[in-house]
Amino acid sequence: MTEETPGFEEKPDVPSGATPDDAEPKAAASSEEEAAAPAGDTDPTVGLTAQLDQARMALSERTADLQRLQAEYQNYRRRVERDRVTVKEVAVANLLSELLPVLDDVGRAREHGELVGGFKSVAESLETVVAKLGLQQFGKEGEPFDPTIHEALMHSYAPDVTETTCVAILQPGYRIGERTIRPARVAVAEPQPGATPAAAKEEKTDDEESGGTEEV
Repeated sequence: MTEETPGFEEKPDVPSGATPDDAEPKAAASSEEEAAAPAGDTDPTVGLTAQLDQARMALSERTADLQRLQAEYQNYRRRVERDRVTVKEVAVANLLSELLPVLDDVGRAREHGELVGGFKSVAESLETVVAKLGLQQFGKEGEPFDPTIHEALMHSYAPDVTETTCVAILQPGYRIGERTIRPARVAVAEPQPGATPAAAKEEKTDDEESGGTEEV
């Protein structure tokens, strides 16, 4: 039989130069590192994903801002161009309005056969210039009266018209594009009150002639 020495207990091996108490903290630290290792491996991935989402959101916001600014700039350019064209048209219309009395004098001189020599050359050059600026003359005898482009200065009745008609052009009208600078000043004639229009008279006469020759 082996006799055990009272009070003697076996202890784990401890490296030389280390006390028994040093073994327990090392074992505890090793356990904490093993437990923290799995969590540490997933943290970088989650962080990168979050940063990527933030970058995409920021890029989307910047893109929307850029598109909005580009649309505003395009609207600004169109508005400036439209205003520029309007200002130009108004300036040209004002200039040509001042020249209308001169053009009226040229027209009267032409009607009376006085447009000859150097005066004729100057008048034709003036008419060419205003035509290049877009000035158009309108108003002809026999056309229906339109109060939007005609100004009636004289009024009469005529048996040979079926509607209010311009029978004389006292002053021609002028326009630039769709803008009327001056309406045509005209003399108009209306159908005679109670009179039968000429076309109806002709039809009635034809019917009477055919009825008179019809055999019963």
